[in-house]
Amino acid sequence: MTPLASLLALALALVLPMSSAQAAMPEAATALFEAKTVTARDTALSTLETAAAKDAASAYAAGAGEFFSALELLASGLHRHGFESPRSFMLPLMRLPVPENPNPEPLTYEQFRAILVAFRNRLEKSAATLGSVPADADIGIVIDLTQVGIDLDEDGTIAPDESMAAIMASLSRGGVAPDDAAPALTFRFDRADGYWLQGYAEFLMAQADFWLAHDFRSTFDGSFHMLFPRAKLPLQDILVPPAGDMGSSIFSSEWRIADFISLVHLVNWPVVEPERRQAARRHLLEMIRLSREDWKAIRAETDNDREWLPGPQQKGENPLTGLEVGEHQVAAWLATLTMAEDLLEGRVLLPHFRITGKGINMKRFFDEPKPFDLVLSITGPAIAPYLESGTILTSDDFDQIQSEFGGGGFLTFALWFN
Repeated sequence: MTPLASLLALALALVLPMSSAQAAMPEAATALFEAKTVTARDTALSTLETAAAKDAASAYAAGAGEFFSALELLASGLHRHGFESPRSFMLPLMRLPVPENPNPEPLTYEQFRAILVAFRNRLEKSAATLGSVPADADIGIVIDLTQVGIDLDEDGTIAPDESMAAIMASLSRGGVAPDDAAPALTFRFDRADGYWLQGYAEFLMAQADFWLAHDFRSTFDGSFHMLFPRAKLPLQDILVPPAGDMGSSIFSSEWRIADFISLVHLVNWPVVEPERRQAARRHLLEMIRLSREDWKAIRAETDNDREWLPGPQQKGENPLTGLEVGEHQVAAWLATLTMAEDLLEGRVLLPHFRITGKGINMKRFFDEPKPFDLVLSITGPAIAPYLESGTILTSDDFDQIQSEFGGGGFLTFALWFN
């Protein structure tokens, strides 16, 4: 698997960390992990949620189940309206390998916002449930990722080609992987992995809240037919080519390139829910806190048993990424967290390539929201209200950290490390 494929596959592997107290795995957790229908999965999840207040293992498994059901809500909403993935690293959530829908329903801007709201709210529930697990809970369960999945096509079943292993294989190959092509991936998930998953819930909530903070109707009306070509969007009859002429990649055909340019140009979004943009910053800060808790727990581990995210003391390559973790990489990652926190708190400023002597105060960017214009942010005018004098992050600061991650690449490690 290439570094890029690993990075994208990991983005879809967010649903994986599930575990139980070492003493005994709840029966409902086994049912959750091995469910082959949505009904059976939801029944097991409901049982675990009921038991969560009194049992750490049930809370851990329930939080994980709520997370992957959030991904399923997103996938189902996309499938319902005939989503066709552009397969671009620029739109990571849009990499979901949603099967073709021959009879898609029409999609409106309000319906798309509702899909994002449902996704975001289920993530919030997952984060709260995972946050209720005591720090000293003794968690440890072996999961075969070929047995855990989500319903991508809304048929009520969780088929072999909808397993996490198959989805990751699909992402690495650029298409739906056959059942026998799914890699054998078995991990033992522990307490540290709960912090990892909770942190990813916060990260995805930040993304959803940033979108929902703004009115992006113009972007939807003017470019989303490239994602939903048969959902009766305003420009479908004018700009969508005949079936078979669209191409699978965002840069694989002239019409997709044109629509991507339209999308970038149309990101000029008025603020309609400023509290959501403020919340996005808080979610990112919470993600940073949880990543520190994760590495604290990982460094305290004395075993080395099929680790999802190993510490320096747990030798051996990870079977998913093919990477091994060293102390220098952990130290560099913790320094990255400090740098990110300083930016989000406004203690240091983000540089802009054409402005000298001043930098962008990212705390004010989130907490004092103004219309978000992507192009004018890149060229400069839209970020002028957030410019300040102070300590400005330099490229040398980041390059020094990035060099510690070697051939695996900073982005691959960053997505894996959280």
